[in-house]
Amino acid sequence: MKIPAFILATLVANLAIAQGPAGGNATAQPDTANCPRTDLSYGPLHARFYLPDPAKGFYRSTRFDWSGVIYALDYKGHSLFGKWNNRYDPTLNDAIMGPVESFSPTGYDQAQPGGTFLEPGVGILTRPDTTRYSPFRYYPIVNTGNWTITKAPGAIAFRQDLNAAGNAAGSAAGYSYVYIKTITLDPNNPTLTITHTLKNTGARPIESDIYNHNFFVFDTLDTGPGRVLKLRWTPTATPSDPGIFDTLAAVQGDSIIIKEPFAPRRSFYTLLTGYGNDAADYDLRLEEGRSKIGVRIRGDRPLVKLAYWASLKTACPEPFIHIKAVPGETITWALTYDFYTLTP
Repeated sequence: MKIPAFILATLVANLAIAQGPAGGNATAQPDTANCPRTDLSYGPLHARFYLPDPAKGFYRSTRFDWSGVIYALDYKGHSLFGKWNNRYDPTLNDAIMGPVESFSPTGYDQAQPGGTFLEPGVGILTRPDTTRYSPFRYYPIVNTGNWTITKAPGAIAFRQDLNAAGNAAGSAAGYSYVYIKTITLDPNNPTLTITHTLKNTGARPIESDIYNHNFFVFDTLDTGPGRVLKLRWTPTATPSDPGIFDTLAAVQGDSIIIKEPFAPRRSFYTLLTGYGNDAADYDLRLEEGRSKIGVRIRGDRPLVKLAYWASLKTACPEPFIHIKAVPGETITWALTYDFYTLTP
């Protein structure tokens, strides 16, 4: 999961290809055709990205990390990500695509209404009232930090420098960090690696649960029989609505199968247990038997939670990990995606 040294050296040397100003709030809806974007082709994979930008970015909401938004990934004539949600607004919480990640907020419970809290990968946000935090709600953005994007052959790095000095005392003051997400394509294999580095440059610890939503869209197919989630351990499913889950899906040994075609507005959400405390259990495969394509996802930290959500256009295993960085500490973690075709 390490990034080759020559790629790291090139990333450090390259000038930024896109950069957002420090601070700022989400503004008017952009012309999506003109949102900042870039491509990355290397070996057998071709990825297309929307870039973080507080004024013109495709995604400017507060649920997901703004970096690494892959709106299309092509392999051997197959497409692996793409549009799944017909609703769009740049501040809509789930108007996003790809293997996007979400950090749980830091300091929300301690902030008073009007105070500020930290959402890593987004910035400093305002708590508007006394209600509990909800990932489905937009929170006013006070400070997006400074985003810099660099490219090298086979890699793209997103860097966010955030300094909360000057934000409301007793709220987000003291939270500062350097966050770098690097996405690397293997020159010889259909492998994509997401490596994260978080350096806590502030005076307060940063602690969060992070999950990757994995908005897979296989060849634009609707979710239906042939879609299978495979695990290296035997799962137990605890669905939010057992009746809906049992109609649409089923546990079979180490797998979750889809039993019938999804209709619009049909979805399920379930928590899966059965994994252990070893990072080796962060190892799952999602396969689409109708178009004979699959992906294996591995992480280098133990699972603390695993959800599975599926709707008409997307099936999303959502693995959670836990991170903590005390002041002055630098931590790293990585995810690996191996894409493959299925034998007929």
